[in-house]
This record gives sequence, structure tokens and C-alpha cells, in this order.
Amino acid sequence: MSIEFPGFEHRRVPVADGVSLNVAVGGSGPAVVLLHGFPQTHLMWRHVAADLAVDHTVICPDLRGYGDSDRPVAEEDHTYAKRTMAADVVALARTLGHERFALAGHDRGALVAIRAGLDHPGAITHLAVLDVLPVPEMWEALRGVHGAVGFHLYLMAQPPGLPEQMIEAAPDAFFGHFLDVWTTDPEAIPEPVRRVYLDACRNAVPSIVADYRASAGIDLEHDLAARTAGDRLTMPVTVLQQDWGAALGYDARGLWSGWAEDLRHATVTCGHFMAEEDPGLVVKELRALLAR
Repeated sequence: MSIEFPGFEHRRVPVADGVSLNVAVGGSGPAVVLLHGFPQTHLMWRHVAADLAVDHTVICPDLRGYGDSDRPVAEEDHTYAKRTMAADVVALARTLGHERFALAGHDRGALVAIRAGLDHPGAITHLAVLDVLPVPEMWEALRGVHGAVGFHLYLMAQPPGLPEQMIEAAPDAFFGHFLDVWTTDPEAIPEPVRRVYLDACRNAVPSIVADYRASAGIDLEHDLAARTAGDRLTMPVTVLQQDWGAALGYDARGLWSGWAEDLRHATVTCGHFMAEEDPGLVVKELRALLAR
């Protein structure tokens, strides 16, 4: 089942050897690329994309391994490294004629966006990060009983075999759990959209697990190296988060100030799926970011 964005063209775009991304493209003007999170597809941006397309070219891909994009077998640890996925995004934008573009990512897509900003600063004009922490800080924050909220991170970090088998035994229950507990407004993800998400995830368990496994391995290595070297995001950055600092006991804005030179950090009152629960707020923040 598919749900299309009105006024958007859906196409497949090659971005690497043997890998093409499914992408919705609409509007005209300066380019904005929107990257989805877990357990979703590019459909999560349907409200935000429609607004931004009034005066921007809006590009909404399914990440490699997700949705209708290609799902290469993770024979190498870099297959689903955020560095590799960030290169996909830059290649996608260039193929569509955009050497420079604004980039917003939610959840897993936000990790890809952060890596794109570090690896390709000349390509990224503005960066928005929705409800995620950089990989080292994420693992450092999930200590003791706080780690329970991220049980899926630990499950999918295990060696290949058991995580895939466990999730494939009850994929709708597994992925549906996050759609249920991470939202404060169940109506924000109506049943037809929920079915799209569950269908997409059910067909992509190995690649989704590989994406998460990378964050316990090669992604952590890359981000620790960047933090040690003092690498920073040099473009204007907006971070929107739930009140993770209060929940997990750290200074969220202070954490992010170590990564971004020009930072706006804001706490939201909606749930994790903010682009669907409060798209008006997300549009407002993105437009403010683009004006910086």
C-alpha cells in the first residue's frame, strides 16, 4: 500500500553502486531535504513537505534500507554506516541538480543529517535535528534504568542472527510498539499511514537492524573520532527535542553546544513524532532556521 504526496513526483534515483532511493520531490526554489526516522518512511513528512513546497524544492527520500528504497545486504560494517547514508543524501541532491541544500532529519534520519553536516559542510546550508542525540552522547545517556527506554538499541546491537529472528517472529508487534508508546496523540498517525509504516518495516527487518547495529559500532567510532578532533557543525543548526535532559539527567542544550557553533535548541511538548503530531511547530522552526 502506498500513500502519495499531492503535487509531488515519486521517482527512484541511483545514489551508489547498486543502490537507488525512493524519493518524493515537489515544489520549486532552494532545496530542502527531509530525512525520516524509525519506524517510518518519507511519508512522515507529508504535512511539513506540503507547506515548505510553496517556496522550496522539497526532497523526501526513503533512507537506504527503509521503505521502497534499496536494501543492500550488510556484508560490510560500512553498508549502513551513517557516513555511507549521508553520502547517499548528498549524491541524491546533486543528481537532482542541487549542490547545496538545507537538511532536516528526524530520529535515524537525524543521525544521517548530523554526519552529512560533519562530512559535507560545503553542501549543507542549514541543519535541523529532530529528537535525537549524537551517537556517543546517546550511549552515554542510557545508563542504569534509563537504558530501558532504549531496549531496542541494545537488542539490535547484537551480532547478526538473533535480533533479526526475534523481530521477524512478530514484526507488527515490535514496530507497532514504538508507534504506540512514542506518541502523545494517536490520531497523528492514522490507520492507513500506520499500515504503510508496518508494511515497510516488515519487509526490511535485516536492513533496519543493520542500521541500528552500525550505531553501536562504526557510527560510534566515527562520532568519537569527530568529538576527539573537535569537529563541529559550522552551519546554522536547530535542535528540537522532547525534554530528554530532565528525563535522563543531563543538560541537553549544553551537550549540543559542543557540536554546533550556531545553535538554537528548543524543547517540544508533543511526542517523538513531532512532524506528525505538531507539524505547524516544525514548519515554523524550519522556516526560522532557513532565514538564519
